[in-house]
Amino acid sequence: MAQSDAEKPPRSQEEQQRYLEMREANEQLILAALSAQHLQASAEHSLEQQRNILAMVAHELRNPLTPISMIAGRLVRVPSEELPRMQALIEGQVQHMSRLVDDLLDVSRVSTGKLRLDCRLVDMMQILHQAIDVCSPLMTSHHVHFTAELPECALTVEGDPVRLAQILGNLLGNAAKYTPAGGDVTLSVTAQADLLQISIRDNGIGISAQALPFIFDPFVQDVHAVGFNGAGLGIGLTVVRELVEAHGGTVRGMSEGDGKGSEFVVTLPLGKNQFC
Repeated sequence: MAQSDAEKPPRSQEEQQRYLEMREANEQLILAALSAQHLQASAEHSLEQQRNILAMVAHELRNPLTPISMIAGRLVRVPSEELPRMQALIEGQVQHMSRLVDDLLDVSRVSTGKLRLDCRLVDMMQILHQAIDVCSPLMTSHHVHFTAELPECALTVEGDPVRLAQILGNLLGNAAKYTPAGGDVTLSVTAQADLLQISIRDNGIGISAQALPFIFDPFVQDVHAVGFNGAGLGIGLTVVRELVEAHGGTVRGMSEGDGKGSEFVVTLPLGKNQFC
């Protein structure tokens, strides 16, 4: 079979040099084309992800507006004794929207390096009791049995009390959200050496093996979990991780799989925190 001119081996040093230069140029063109395809695919993926995120944000912010609108339309017709209940419902939906917006702002602050902590010496037992008081009604409304196992000794960390409460609130809120009625949520606290360990364990829907490595990434939701209803933005755990690490601590999530519950463990340094 006859060879083409391009395939024939060069016969002189000059031809060989031209041959090598042409081959290198062709390789560079191929690499440039592949790189352009990769960049285009990456840009299209980012654009699609942005569209999905915007759709999720719009959906989650619209959800509380529906009951608020319905209640507002009924206010002029309801008996006066019903007004406190209506007010409580509106306040609950507004608080839900505020938490969503706060989480979105925190993710934005983290990505731009603008997250700031107002650190001081904090009584963690007080923070824990406040978190329990705030989340207990949520557990009750979800018909979830909530147990707190706290030590009697005083525990102090150097941190931002508002952010520490936010960490606990996000984790306890997730446990209540993903534990079916009749389930159990346990908050336990231990102190060893110079570390405070906070565990929040539930026997809820669990976390699938596919999602577990990525649960702290922004906008990640475990769509494979049995019982997952698509609610939420998937940023609560991202905020938790960033806040914990900003306090010099660590957080990890564990689950044996679908329907087998999950556990989140936060460790924080006791005493002086050099990361604040």
